[in-house]
Amino acid sequence: MVDDHPIMRRGLRAILEAEAWVAEVVEAATVADALRTVTGGQVGVVALDIALPDGDGIDAVRRIVRVSPVTRVLMLTMSDDEDLVARALRVGAHGYVLKDTEPGAVVDALRAVASGGFVLGPNVGGSLLSGVRPRPAPLPAPFDGLLPREIDLLAGLAEGESYGEIARRLGVSEKTTRNRASLLFTKLAVADRVQAALLAREAGITGARRHAGC
Repeated sequence: MVDDHPIMRRGLRAILEAEAWVAEVVEAATVADALRTVTGGQVGVVALDIALPDGDGIDAVRRIVRVSPVTRVLMLTMSDDEDLVARALRVGAHGYVLKDTEPGAVVDALRAVASGGFVLGPNVGGSLLSGVRPRPAPLPAPFDGLLPREIDLLAGLAEGESYGEIARRLGVSEKTTRNRASLLFTKLAVADRVQAALLAREAGITGARRHAGC
């Protein structure tokens, strides 16, 4: 948990220490402390603020995932600037949640990220996730070669849906959804759902396009 405000750290720590899935909570107030803590790959998930005394939290994401590839990062900050959201996700963050989010939802977000999920909190990145177009433009390559069900799956990933949520919406099993996602990642030449979601948003593949029947 990386934040320069002791009250924020101690408040969240008290909540997390009551969670059965949390083995240990470690506090850090600076980028340097965070990097020392994660080096060696023992930290499962980092809750990271953007504004830190000794550096930019977004640059810290890049450095954290480089020194500890197994560590996953959830941005937990006051800023809802969409450029910051996009930059954080591009450098390797696995989620972005605002500090004024209900505490239980913050805990759920951390658990989801720690379990391999991708999370965008309420009121985060509205235009990144929507962008209604009555007549969507043709999709660019390689998206123009995808099947409608693959576009549907990709739109769900772009909107931060879990595999279970996508499976229920599509009326298939979660295992089938995960298998389809793996094939989709191969087609798009991406490593994981985060990269696929970013590409999808840049191409305008969201729920609006899905509901338009594209």
